[in-house]
Amino acid sequence: MKILNAFAVTLLAVLLSACGSIPPLNFSVPNVGVSQKKIAAEMKSMTVTIARPDEKTGDLPVGMEQMVPQLWQTSLTESLNKMAIFQDDASRKVNVSVKILKLEVPGAGFSMTTTTAARYEIMDRKTGDLIFSQDVSSSGVTPADYAFMGVARARESINRAVQNNITQFLQALETVDVNKPMFPAKTASAK
Repeated sequence: MKILNAFAVTLLAVLLSACGSIPPLNFSVPNVGVSQKKIAAEMKSMTVTIARPDEKTGDLPVGMEQMVPQLWQTSLTESLNKMAIFQDDASRKVNVSVKILKLEVPGAGFSMTTTTAARYEIMDRKTGDLIFSQDVSSSGVTPADYAFMGVARARESINRAVQNNITQFLQALETVDVNKPMFPAKTASAK
């Protein structure tokens, strides 16, 4: 009887200690520092949207269609502000746009891996030149020992996947040269 009671107490202790709270969706990128390179342009606007059905490469979990783009944009804005890579007093003005191509969350498992992809573009507002365009793919892994509840591991894997995606874009920004657009806009004289 004592062994059964000890087993029950131990099992209850393990279950109660493993029951943690579900982490909130939080895409804030940690450890963003000020960039040594500056882009000679002022960012005037930023949009984060979900790709059209003909553009997307995967699905977004149902019910997250509004929340994910808003949180992504907030986190990207925060990161760009910390990085201070754009020059507010520059004569060139640019738009930054992000299209979420996929955000695939695992249904079940011990270790949870979320994969995501997004297209980042920077466009010159005056000329229409596409200065930068890159599809960024990333994943976020949450190990089985992160939390007892699978939904907590899944939520954290979403956070990590998006944070990794934004981090890759921030690293790519270091190579942007506004004077050498990737896709110059066609002008009337080029026709």
